[in-house]
Amino acid sequence: MTPDGRIRVPADLDAVTAIGAEDHSDIDSAAVERIWQAARHWYQAGMQPAIQLCIRRHGRVVLNRAIGHGWGNAPTDAPDAEKIPVTTDTPFCVYSAAKGVTATVVHMLAERGVFALDDRVCDYIPTFTSHGKHRITIRHVLTHSAGLPFPSGPRPDVKRADDHEYAQQMLSEMRPLYRPGLVHIYHALTWGPLMREIVYAATGKDIREILATEILEPLDFRWTNFGVDASDLPLVAPSHATGRPLPPLIARVFRKAIGGTVHEVIPYTNGRLYLTTVIPSSNTVSTANEMSRFAEIWRRGGELDGVRVIRPETLAGAVRESRRLRPDFAVGLMPARWGTGFVLGTDRFGPFGRNAPDAYGHLGLVNIAIWADPQRAVSAGLISSGKPGRDPEARRHTALMDTIAAEIPPV
Repeated sequence: MTPDGRIRVPADLDAVTAIGAEDHSDIDSAAVERIWQAARHWYQAGMQPAIQLCIRRHGRVVLNRAIGHGWGNAPTDAPDAEKIPVTTDTPFCVYSAAKGVTATVVHMLAERGVFALDDRVCDYIPTFTSHGKHRITIRHVLTHSAGLPFPSGPRPDVKRADDHEYAQQMLSEMRPLYRPGLVHIYHALTWGPLMREIVYAATGKDIREILATEILEPLDFRWTNFGVDASDLPLVAPSHATGRPLPPLIARVFRKAIGGTVHEVIPYTNGRLYLTTVIPSSNTVSTANEMSRFAEIWRRGGELDGVRVIRPETLAGAVRESRRLRPDFAVGLMPARWGTGFVLGTDRFGPFGRNAPDAYGHLGLVNIAIWADPQRAVSAGLISSGKPGRDPEARRHTALMDTIAAEIPPV
């Protein structure tokens, strides 16, 4: 491993850059290049083996590019390892960006009357009642206020992750830390199993099947579901822990919140077990292009290419502020606003660039994002395969997000 956990940045960046089809008829080409220069500057920090960025404006792809390597240039790779450049079509696990996809499915089901967001979880999972859990509603789960931010009870057998009866039993044995609705604390590990089992109990179908048949297949998506078929595993580029390990105190916080530091967790998330199961909080596999296109559903008010996913009023309710600006673990303890299942933009702090208060979407570990910004007529996806422990160049990512918002003005 390289001593500082950085990749070997190539001298010729153009040689490891891929550019897809772009349409600059609705945007200044110089603005597109300034955005891409900010992405290149971030890549040059050496913390990201690969970066993909795709931006649509008014539905047109104005930027669709990738830089780096999908395989062979991680800090743990030997200098002479075979290096395979990333392309705009290389799929990656996008971690918690999955929550934006899941929230879309949940609001779609609620709109259809499958359940109401204020229904109790125990109405669908009858054993989910102990320790005061009978008070928890679907809305509490969706808004990270169910009182179950960290796993409790027996350590689950991850090899039985796809066993619904077993998963519901494990969830039923959990003990809340506080009364539901009392406070918002990001439910990084518990949110996915809870949402998956609520949907399964209410519909009798896996959320993966619902997403595929109702949204992805009608719109001809290749990826963007939860996990992949085993035959597709070789196509998914791995993620990599980069940078130096976290200090011990911060490492303990990460172990509590997400089950480990990035240096401990990321090897597991590259494995077959993780990438072939269904984890609606964290194992969507996608490309920046497909994430941008999925966000276009939101930007257009819940419809794309003739397929109506949800009504505009349902989407408007989902992205209405439910929690005001406060420090939040989901965005690295920066202040964040929340809707019902979606992270909302702000004027000052991002997470979708400065002066983007109407933007919304979700972030993924560590610098991954899917978002729509109706004010700018933008839908975008950003993927990075590096997961820094200590990142002395974190501001370069922030600068990229700010540059996107600055170079694409409100319409």
